[in-house]
Parts: sequence; structure tokens; C-alpha cells
Amino acid sequence: MHVAFVTLALVLSAAAAPRPLGRRAPFTQKNGEDAIALNNKFKALNANSPCTAGENACVTDQFAQCVNGKFVLQPCASGTICAALPLVNSAGTSVTCTTAADRDARIAATGASAGGAGGAAPPPANPPPANPPPATPPPANPPAGGANNAGSGGAAGGDDPQKSTTLDPELIQKASQNDGSKLDGGDNAVPSIVSPNNFINFCKSFLPNTPITDGKQVEGGSCNPTPMGQIPAKTNIPRSKFSFPLNFQTIEANKAFVIKMGISGMQTGFFTNAKNNYYSGPQQLNDQGQIIGHSHVVIQKIDSFTSTALPDPLKFDFFLGLNKAAADGALTANVDKGLNPGFYRLASINAAANHQPVLAAVAQHGAIDDMVYFQVGGAGAGAGGAGGAGGAGAGAGAGGAAAPAPAPPK
Repeated sequence: MHVAFVTLALVLSAAAAPRPLGRRAPFTQKNGEDAIALNNKFKALNANSPCTAGENACVTDQFAQCVNGKFVLQPCASGTICAALPLVNSAGTSVTCTTAADRDARIAATGASAGGAGGAAPPPANPPPANPPPATPPPANPPAGGANNAGSGGAAGGDDPQKSTTLDPELIQKASQNDGSKLDGGDNAVPSIVSPNNFINFCKSFLPNTPITDGKQVEGGSCNPTPMGQIPAKTNIPRSKFSFPLNFQTIEANKAFVIKMGISGMQTGFFTNAKNNYYSGPQQLNDQGQIIGHSHVVIQKIDSFTSTALPDPLKFDFFLGLNKAAADGALTANVDKGLNPGFYRLASINAAANHQPVLAAVAQHGAIDDMVYFQVGGAGAGAGGAGGAGGAGAGAGAGGAAAPAPAPPK
């Protein structure tokens, strides 16, 4: 997991690092010229200027987003203004909050014919640094009728994107700026909430009175500002299937047995501290493009195989986090005290290392988790217990205590 994290950091660093001066890409100068043109255009805009839904601009030095055909203005942090900036590693521009000096330096570095907004300032006598500080992201878009409580983007962290407290403009995704209502999203698709800065201040602007998750399992609810992270290719969607107990199998009551589940497509055995790092890190992939994580198993009692009653998610008869790597493609869990007679359902909860449910590349896919229904006690119970023996004990996880490996049922 450490290797994968370092690899991810290097990839992000390479993506965000500007190109050295003297080795400009073919698009660099045009990016600067486009930024100058946009900044000139923004000078003529006001709050009542016509606009297109989802359009971002600068109006009176404030960040502006077009909502229902009208610009909604959001002030930048103190000491910063809204400006169009040239992208560094790809063609295009970004609209964000930054300082006038940073705006001028970035445009001058492209070699464009004029420096600053609309040529207001000549290129600086001394070349700007090869790695200018990231611009301050614009405030997150608040819900309709809500106040904007977003704070400033924070201080930059030098050249290391993993330490910076601001969002690199090249990482802003355009999809978050469009609610999708005019796109082909299906007959029942609802408009998405929108943001010009990847929702980096979502918890502040949308939910100012909600506690931050901050690595804790906040039972009363919380808001998590951690990004989702790496998404595997659709060929690496995890899959799992229980091999014991089998669906509708009957096992002996009050007798130890071993749950066994086959799993592939993810690297198991990575399990962060659930008391301090719950949801605190993004999903990560290993060198094979597989999710780095772990699984859990949970058993809940039900009325019968045909019952349609909804089980209470806070009530269960057995829960265990599986923090060991799969052996021969299978994970196991010891139910050392067995179960009382009755009907039960057994489910897996496959998760990333920081305990969030795994994320896939496509919406249409088969179930990543598995669930089976089985009976404890009743006719034929004796044969089931023996079939479940033979698995190694699993370590304790969040919500479940470690169970010693029981002797195989007789």
C-alpha cells in the first residue's frame, strides 16, 4: 500500500508540475493569449450580462457562474481576484481566484504578446519562477437561496501537490460545473449539484453546521471532504462469492463453523485504523490496477426464507472485518460460537483500505458483494458444520472482535 501511495504521489506531482521555461509546449503561448482575451472579455461583464448555463467567468473581480441564465457572483478570498489563467500541461484556460501578480506571471511565462489581464502589465523584468504557486480555488457554489460560507483556499504548499492546500487548476473537472439536465442522462435523471472547484469546500458551503468526518465514525452523521480517489478499469471490478455456507444450506446450531468467500479483482489485506482513519483517505489501486482494500462479513437473523421484512441494519448476530490477505483466492472468518437455531442471511462488505465501499468505473455492473441465505438447526444440520471447517482465522475488524480458530466440528 505504501508503494502504491508513493506511486500515486509521483503521478500527481508529474501532472501538476509546470514545464520548465525554455521548453514550452506548442499550446503554451496560445493558452496565454486566450487567457488575455478572456480577461479582457470579463471587464465588460456585469451581473446582468447574458450567459449560458454552467458558464464560468469573472465579474467585478468576483467568481461568477451562470445559473438559470444569470450570473451568480461569489467573492474570492481576501487579497485575491478572479482571473482566467493559462493551463500549463494541456491546451486551454481555467477561471479561478488568484492574485493579480500570479495572474500576470503565469501569462507572461507563456510568451504571449502581452502580460497580465488585457496587457495591463508588461512582462516582468525577471522571469517568473518555474513553479508558480497554485491559484486559490474559487468558492464552492452554494445551494439555491443559501449563503456562501466557504473560507479561503488556504496557503500553497510549495511545489508538492500533496502538501498544497489549494486545488491545482488543471485538476478541475468540467463535469462538476454542469448539472446534466440538458444532457442524455435518462428519463428520470435529476439535476446534479454543481461546483466550479470540484466541491473542495462542499462541507463548508453546503453543510456549514455538519461535523467533519475527520477519520471518525460519527454516529450522528457527518460530511466527508476527502476525494473519492482512484477508480479501477472496468476489467478490474472486484467480484466475490460465498462457498460456505451455501445458499439455503442448513448447518448445525450452536456449533463453530468457518465462513469462506472467494474473491478476486482486488488486493485484500489492507485495513486502516477504523477509529482514526475512517473514510479519511481516497481509494487507491496497486500496480495491477486493482483496488487496495479488505472485506467484512455480517450475519443477520431473518424470520424465514420467504420473509419480506426489512432487517434493521444496526442489529446483527455476527460481524467481522477481514484484515488478512486472501489465501488461494479466498477469505475466511471463524464463527467460533456458532449460531442459535433460525434463518439467517450472510453478506459481504467489500471496501477500500479506508473502509469506504469500493468504487467502479462503470454504473452498469454485476454485484460486487455477495449474499446468501441459510438455516441453522433443523433436518440435515449435522452435515453443514463439517463442510465449513478448514479456513484460517481472520483478524478483528471495525465492529468485530478477533475470534480464535476453533477446532473443526466433529
